[in-house]
Amino acid sequence: MTKYIAYCRKSTDEKDKQIMSIEQQIEELKAFAQRENLEISEFLTEAETAKVPGRPVFNSLISLIEKGLINGIISWHPDRLARNSIDGGKIIYLVDTGKLQALKFPSFWFENTPQGKFMLSIAFGQSKYYVDNLSENVKRGLYFKLRRGDWPSYAPLGYKNDRNNRSIMVVPKSARLVKEAFRKFASGEFSSMKDICDLFFRNGITRRNGKPLHFNQIREMLQRTFYYGLMSYHGETYEGKHKPLITKKLFDEVQKALEKKYNRKPQKHDFAFTGFIKCKECGSFFTAEKHKKFYPKTRGEVWYTYYRCVKKKGVCSQKYLPEDELEKQL
Repeated sequence: MTKYIAYCRKSTDEKDKQIMSIEQQIEELKAFAQRENLEISEFLTEAETAKVPGRPVFNSLISLIEKGLINGIISWHPDRLARNSIDGGKIIYLVDTGKLQALKFPSFWFENTPQGKFMLSIAFGQSKYYVDNLSENVKRGLYFKLRRGDWPSYAPLGYKNDRNNRSIMVVPKSARLVKEAFRKFASGEFSSMKDICDLFFRNGITRRNGKPLHFNQIREMLQRTFYYGLMSYHGETYEGKHKPLITKKLFDEVQKALEKKYNRKPQKHDFAFTGFIKCKECGSFFTAEKHKKFYPKTRGEVWYTYYRCVKKKGVCSQKYLPEDELEKQL
């Protein structure tokens, strides 16, 4: 007897309005199972993209099949199961080995024959082609905007995205503070990232949780060419149509002040304190790592720097230390 699990997926990244919601898929699969006299033991749902391997729920589904706990899958279409060659290959291999005995789709006919597996592989291939082609079109659109002088992402501090004109506009209040931060850091009136964080905090500009801006956000702001009119994107530079907040001269003065303050040495990642900070407990030098945090609500990414003892001189109990905490200690 075939034991079926129904798998429903709709990624939050998918913009295609024709793809049914998870709730709609569940209702369709229930009706399909009733028509075909199939018994569904469980519904598995997932709101993850299938363009890369690693979906937790899909992996648990594969694990159940490999362990022999189920031997049938019901899903709306093959592209709900996989949009990449690795996951698609797993499904076909499980069919080849006999562990997956039945695949049922309301919108796609599959039978376990050489021709059926060939058509299934084509369906998976078409799904991957759709993702690859969409990605290429998105990239092409991004670079077209950049060459035209338009910024294709979220506006940095001091600006805002104008949805009506699809352009970047200056926000007077925060722009004034950005200018002040550059000017005072270049002159030496501000001597640390904390001074700038405090400036913004006093004027009501904070993170979403109400806390002061992170030191890394300020450092990246001071190193961003966007503020004097040049847009850097994936290692390439473009001239922007947005209004610059500072001059190239002031930007260069800030870079010199940063270099002088932190005595930075050329390295793969430009960490401010590596090379001269030692662990108080064991005397070993500190190393640093960057970690990215993704914020789903804003679809934005922020990189955070953490320092840790390299522990070359033996056992050490010291743990990771965020860069802003380290700067406070200094």
